[in-house]
Amino acid sequence: MRELLATVRGWSTLPVNAGARARWSVPWLERRSEDVRHALRGLRRSPGFTAAVVLTLGLGLGGNAALFGAIDRLMLRPFPYLRDASHVDRVYLRTAGWNDDRPYTLYPYTRYRDLARWSTSLAQTAAFTAATHGVGSGEGAREEMVFGVSGDFFALFDARPTSGRFITPSDDVVPTGSDVAVVSYAYWQSALGGRDAIGERLQVGDGSYTIVGIAPRDFAGVAEGRAPAVYVPITAYATHLGAGVGDPYYVGYSWDWVQMLVRRRPGVTRDAATADLTRAFERSWVASRVVHPSYASLDSARVRAIAGPIRTAIGPDPGLEARTLRWVAGVALAVLLIACANVANLFLARALGRRREVALRLALGVSRWRLAAQALTESLLLSLFGVGIGLVVARWTGAALQRLVLADAAPAGTSAGAVIDGRTLVAALVAAVGTAILTGVAPLLFVERTDPIGTLRAGEREMSYRRSPARAVLLLVQCALSVVLLVGAGLFVRSLAHVRALRLGYDLGPLLVARWERRGTPLDSLGEARVRADLAHAALARPEVTHVAWVTNPVFAPGTSTLSLAVPGVDSLRRRGRFTFQTVSGDYFATMGTRIVRGRALTEQDRVGAARVLVVSEAMARALWPGRDPLGRCVRIAWRASADTMPCTTVVGVAENALHDPVADHPMRYYVPDGQLDFRANTMLVRLRTDPDAAAGGVRRALQAALPGAAFVVVRPAQALMDAKRRSWLIGASLFVALGVLAVVVAATGLYGVVAYDVAQRGHELGVRAALGARSTDIVRVVVGQGVRLAAGGVACGTLLALAGSSRLQPLLFQQSARDVRVFGAVAGVLLVVAAAACARPALRAARTDPNIVLRAD
Repeated sequence: MRELLATVRGWSTLPVNAGARARWSVPWLERRSEDVRHALRGLRRSPGFTAAVVLTLGLGLGGNAALFGAIDRLMLRPFPYLRDASHVDRVYLRTAGWNDDRPYTLYPYTRYRDLARWSTSLAQTAAFTAATHGVGSGEGAREEMVFGVSGDFFALFDARPTSGRFITPSDDVVPTGSDVAVVSYAYWQSALGGRDAIGERLQVGDGSYTIVGIAPRDFAGVAEGRAPAVYVPITAYATHLGAGVGDPYYVGYSWDWVQMLVRRRPGVTRDAATADLTRAFERSWVASRVVHPSYASLDSARVRAIAGPIRTAIGPDPGLEARTLRWVAGVALAVLLIACANVANLFLARALGRRREVALRLALGVSRWRLAAQALTESLLLSLFGVGIGLVVARWTGAALQRLVLADAAPAGTSAGAVIDGRTLVAALVAAVGTAILTGVAPLLFVERTDPIGTLRAGEREMSYRRSPARAVLLLVQCALSVVLLVGAGLFVRSLAHVRALRLGYDLGPLLVARWERRGTPLDSLGEARVRADLAHAALARPEVTHVAWVTNPVFAPGTSTLSLAVPGVDSLRRRGRFTFQTVSGDYFATMGTRIVRGRALTEQDRVGAARVLVVSEAMARALWPGRDPLGRCVRIAWRASADTMPCTTVVGVAENALHDPVADHPMRYYVPDGQLDFRANTMLVRLRTDPDAAAGGVRRALQAALPGAAFVVVRPAQALMDAKRRSWLIGASLFVALGVLAVVVAATGLYGVVAYDVAQRGHELGVRAALGARSTDIVRVVVGQGVRLAAGGVACGTLLALAGSSRLQPLLFQQSARDVRVFGAVAGVLLVVAAAACARPALRAARTDPNIVLRAD
């Protein structure tokens, strides 16, 4: 064995015949490996250049990778396990005069059944609804996302249960359905300990369900936000919820709570499915007018159904947050372009410094293609190193993006950094290759245009300084894009300030929202009234609580309800808008902080058996009685019979408009006393003297102690519900500012590099100026003036670009002009100051240089 090893070692030291090497080697691969080794040696000899390029590219690629991961989750990525996703659509509805004529995705269960029954182009239909409820019993109970799904929901997926079975059509039978549940894999592991839980009873909201299946890992249905922990039949969900106002949920059309998914038949296009669903919607609308005669006629309603993308962020009417993220994605690309321009400038400066070396290699017979390949290899290596730094940056910023953009989009058990996965890595590598090509263009062009004979004949002094228009153009690009980014940041910051300063018609700051679930506790009307009184007493016993009130559906929460209305002397109510209502207790307006502008508020004396009264919003008063006094007016309200046959309910007060959404809202709202419409408010509002986040735990414990049996209460700050509506402006302001600052830093670094290089190359010229009597201030003025002029040109170009794009940005802003002179002026001033500061150091270094040393060196 030793002799064999020695023989092999001997072979490895034998000289290699050139012909044998040519036969056994791959020349192209060897040349590329030589290029890589050459590039690595060159980068190792220039650590400052290497660090600057890698860090600049890392910041640009990292920001883009993190944003791609977030946008991919919200808009691009298919839902796990969804079968034949290209043929599965979400059904959007559009009705004239409702929802500002925008498509909506929530509609009555009866409407869903009509669409499924009367459409012919669909192979499958499914319904679902989502809400948070208390899940579990005793100390282990916690608030979780619950999906009510139709029996065909799981048939849309290719998933197999980890254990047990899924919900089937036999479980989802009108009216009550079966009390069965499928739990998510994450909930099974975290709450049930991964044990065999099939057959166990699970308390979900007000109902008790038997666990019949466990979903596979990562299955989240079509949840776009928080992943569901439990799936139950939608009919059983509605039964336990006591769904709807008025008629049963499977008969009436007044409660919008269901969403619909469809799978098209083979060969059916999305347009054909839209036309088919629209015909079914028209039939459904005619049927709904039989139940609700006040609904507009078919011609006036102009109803339309749309088969659109499952993800609402790319649907027919993407929300403000989705549109803002698209802009932010463009901003991130702009930052990457700034980084590319900066790196290209550095490459060009390096190429100018190595022009004699390049000329000598060309004179010795090295081909231009080989030199270009080496330059491109060096650029590609630096881009790949930048990807490594960028992924670290993306991982580091992943937590911030998770909180800001994907607050509810990560399934349970995943980390914030999970926005960086295989898809994001591939995108980052593709971006790196594109960046390498962009940044490698400058040295490639330089190699192509180099004249070896002329360059070698020129002396060092003749070549000591040469202006580079390409470098000036790259710097102008950086400054211009920085202006665009900073203008966007300033506009979003001011827009966010306007949103926060907006008077919504209530004060959510010190407010808690408490929702209790009976969870099987039998209560008659007297027992329910007693529990509500106990809860109010328990809350008011806390020293930090000032007011308590009850409401059917808080104005700031999702979901609204309508009833049939008739107003004497006022025709065509439907054409005047959509009038939503709230049932409230006597202290509601004081608890909410909503002002009464005319008349009086509702009181505890406005109870069952007392005179029927209501309070209307200012918008409703203007719509129904323009220019007239609304107090004392008659409004007829019905939820089962025709409104025209109902007794008068008298208007006793006018409240300020309470906005559900800062941007698009329907503030035509009326308030009726709790109990006067034969149903009771189910949500308690608690006003505090202290911070709601700190007080929520203590209030919840006090309320839980007052509940009978297995009843469960969920308490959360009201501000959190409204913050979700403001998140689009927060996203725009935060990400625009972060990327704008990054762009300015990169641009300032690029400007500093350009000026510092020019100062080094102009050493002889500046030395002659000093020897001829130029003062230090004159030299500083020359150097700084050159940099500021370049920056000013970039500011001018960027201002024109920002003005050109202002019309597209305007819809994303709130009460803020996209051409605000103050924002543009501030951005221009900031960039010019930054430019002057970036030029100051090389200018001072040039002014302090002894001209004798420079002239002797030459």
